[in-house]
Formats: sequence, C-alpha cells, structure tokens
Amino acid sequence: MAADRHPIATHHLPGFITSPGETDVLMVVMAFILLAAVLGFGILFLRLHSLPERMAHRTHKIQFEIVAVLCLIALFTHLHIFWIAALLLAMIDLPDFGTSLSRIAGAAEKVAGIPPGEGAPEPVPEAIVVSGQKPSATEAPHEHAIAPQPGDGAAASGEARTVPARPKGLTHA
Repeated sequence: MAADRHPIATHHLPGFITSPGETDVLMVVMAFILLAAVLGFGILFLRLHSLPERMAHRTHKIQFEIVAVLCLIALFTHLHIFWIAALLLAMIDLPDFGTSLSRIAGAAEKVAGIPPGEGAPEPVPEAIVVSGQKPSATEAPHEHAIAPQPGDGAAASGEARTVPARPKGLTHA
C-alpha cells in the first residue's frame, strides 16, 4: 500500500480517510445521524405544534375543535399568534351552558306533559275570516283575511283583503 501513495503525501493518514474503492464508513454513519436528527427535529416540531390540541383533548374541553383548527392554522401559516391563542383557549375552562339548558328544557317538557326529547309540536297558524269566507289556498298562513272596508278598492268587488298577522303576546314595552 505504501507504493500506491503519492510521494508528497504524509506517511501517517487519519483513520477516516479511506482507500480508493472502499466504503466511506464515516460518511455512512453521518448520513444516519443526519437522518435521525431531521426526523427527531420534525417530530419535536409537530408535537410542539399539537401541544394545545393534546391539552384540550386530555381535559375534555368544549372548545377542542377550535383549538385544533388554530393549531393547524399556526402550523401551515407559521403565524405564532394562532398557536398562542390555541394554547390560551386550551388552558381556559369555558362554562358548559348546554348541559344546564338541556336539563331546564327537559324539566319544562315534563311540566308541560310532553315526552322528554320530543319538544313542542309546531303551532299551526289559524286564519281569521271576518267576511264569512274561508281563506283561499293562495293566502299565506301568516296572514288574516278581513272584510272589505268602505272606500277600499276591494270593497267594490266584494273580496276580502289580507293583512299580516300580529304576534301573540304583549305588544307594549
């Protein structure tokens, strides 16, 4: 091997220098280290970005979907304010109004005699016929037919005119 060396080369070469035609072991080891470092950094980056989402999921927050969307927006846009907002939302406990409101609605249905979960039946608006005729099928269900008034254009033809129905309940403040 001494005959293959260039005459100007030193007599002692470091161990990482390979002979021609042999595998460079240092380059292969460094390629694996670089691949592991890139994968490790990528996993750390993605876990850091999903930290608020995992926090909200672990504590069963109501706003979990909002936190998840904010984390994705922060990941794809690189705007860190979305990640900070997601982190703050994941740490805040919003009150659960849905459970208490559904319990109130269930109690009101029980008092009204309606089976729980069915809700109130749809009210059918009734047309008030003043002229003695039934309302035609073309009249809207939220309008009332009233008798023709003197001096009205409909009075000459004897047709009933329609006016919008007033809402039921108190009309004063």
